[in-house]
Amino acid sequence: MFANDEPQKERPRFNVVLPWPEEAEPKAPVPALSSADIQDWFYRLVLGMPGSEAVDWRPQEQVMLRRLDELCGGDRFDISTLPRLPEVLPQLLRMLKSENSDGTKVAKLVGRDPVLVGEVMRVSRSAHYRTARPITSLQHAIVLLGHDGLRQMVTQHVMKPILQASAGMLGHAAGQRLWDHAERCAHASMYLARGQGDPFEAYLAGVVCNAGVGAMIRVLDQEAPPTLGVFSRSFLIGYTHLANHLTLRAAKHWELPPNVIQALRERLDARAKAPVTELGNALLAADHLAMIQMLADNHVIDRATPPASQRVDRLPDVLVDRAQQELRRVFRV
Repeated sequence: MFANDEPQKERPRFNVVLPWPEEAEPKAPVPALSSADIQDWFYRLVLGMPGSEAVDWRPQEQVMLRRLDELCGGDRFDISTLPRLPEVLPQLLRMLKSENSDGTKVAKLVGRDPVLVGEVMRVSRSAHYRTARPITSLQHAIVLLGHDGLRQMVTQHVMKPILQASAGMLGHAAGQRLWDHAERCAHASMYLARGQGDPFEAYLAGVVCNAGVGAMIRVLDQEAPPTLGVFSRSFLIGYTHLANHLTLRAAKHWELPPNVIQALRERLDARAKAPVTELGNALLAADHLAMIQMLADNHVIDRATPPASQRVDRLPDVLVDRAQQELRRVFRV
């Protein structure tokens, strides 16, 4: 009875195309960058230095590199000037390789070094290991930490100060960036070496792989004239080669496990020949992935940048891709 006598008009229809959410928009894939580009940009990030179009080194850079070689090449650098490593560390690492090692013997060995004792007690009393009863003895703390916790404590609380000891004009913020890289490299190295050997050795190799860089930064602070300016790519390549050589010498001085020393040696020689050991390949790939993530976290490159298609390591691409996803999952900004 309320109907209108006029015929009903059809409701107009509109072809409305709703925009896709921003995250759902199809994006072009981010191109891969070469390993050389990644390495060049990473060390510029560590040094707090802008990019450079210069490829070949300038005369003053050649003079500077010769000076650095005189100070740090061969066996000329005084390794004893590096931050102290606990004297009991080599024995402790060997003891921790055995899952059946006696907790009493471990406690007795740790007890010989006051620095290690302090770190063990401090970490065991942290919120992560909080227990109903207070920790009253070193042996109780070591049992609570376990082998894995003690290994992690050794690397994080002993190696971290060594990497963070960089200071000066060029080294400003370098120590923290070297440690951030070390954590990522160690995690990726352990992931890539799964089932191929001792996971702790893979972790340790990743942590120490840039130990020589911090020492070289301190030398550079003392020796580089202000007129040296922004480094060319060739100078940075020569500089990092000397730093990697210094890392290898430091690892020998600290009596790190032979497999770790071999992996560091293969990393040093990677420009001439590919690594042959599982740990050497894992370390090289992990170093590359950690550099990519550090550059992405600091907004130098796109976060979706994949690993380089041409790499020196001999690992399957699918495994390296999974390791990169693992790093993004664990180390979120």
